[in-house]
Amino acid sequence: MGADSGRSRGTESRISQWLRRRPKPQPEADDAARLALLLAVAEAGMPISPGAHPVGYRCSCERIGCPTPARHPVSFAWQTQSTTDRAQIERWATNQPQANFITATGMIHDVLDVPLPAGRAALERLTAAGIDVGPVAQSGDDRMLFFTATRGTPEDEDEWWPCELDCHPETMDEHPGLRWHCRGSYVLLPPARLPGELDVHWIRGPEHPLPDPLTLLETLTDACARYAAAESGLDHDAVAWPLGR
Repeated sequence: MGADSGRSRGTESRISQWLRRRPKPQPEADDAARLALLLAVAEAGMPISPGAHPVGYRCSCERIGCPTPARHPVSFAWQTQSTTDRAQIERWATNQPQANFITATGMIHDVLDVPLPAGRAALERLTAAGIDVGPVAQSGDDRMLFFTATRGTPEDEDEWWPCELDCHPETMDEHPGLRWHCRGSYVLLPPARLPGELDVHWIRGPEHPLPDPLTLLETLTDACARYAAAESGLDHDAVAWPLGR
């Protein structure tokens, strides 16, 4: 018994010594990886601009009761400020090391934003069917983002194809199911930190080509309807999409 106890203490001591000797993560390495991911998005043609970041459970914008802490741009001019210019992005990343970044939708790309369980089910079905899926990200513990080509921004407003799923920052609560981020909207871009030690990260990176949104829409809306039915205890066919939690 005494010998076993001595061996156990010796093993614990060696582990403790090893943990103390382990090199700590280098902030420079994290910063380089962050910049590389941001530049990969820019190289894919998706414009970005700086966003707020978490300060504990609060938002860096210091707005009392911020409704979207660490999830919004820092400038009211984010639509015109958004860019793919490498030098500008490098300056932002260097000068604002804590900042999250957003990507403005409706210029090059749109984003189909769905509840996480529905997104996981849809991604599995799309992949199994051999459908080309573009970049996909997980946002926090509740949403999945499917990046697609945009429907465009025609000069003639009469040619614009409106959709009841179109989502803007001020209307997000109206779309608890499927949200279509297009012209005038944005999403938080990986890598990003959220309050509560949550994050936004890539499941499929920005190196994947942007698909036509219509190739994903039917599967995503069906997955959202199934998710809503499961949440409400109703039959799937009785639930009209896009319902949410």
